[in-house]
Amino acid sequence: MKLQTLFTILLASTLTTACSSEQLYAAGRNAQRSECIKRPEAQERDRCLKDAGLSHDAYKREVEDISK
Repeated sequence: MKLQTLFTILLASTLTTACSSEQLYAAGRNAQRSECIKRPEAQERDRCLKDAGLSHDAYKREVEDISK
């Protein structure tokens, strides 16, 4: 019974961490968008907003590609 409880706690912890990671990423992107909007040059602002629009999954793929 103790092993099952430990497994359940580890599984819940892992799932919570994954969710939190995406939430933190989204919060960071929202902050970046706010900073992008403040940029005076339209071209620079558009490039910044494009970068800020990168999804969490796309970000993870880019990180994995760089790590290889």
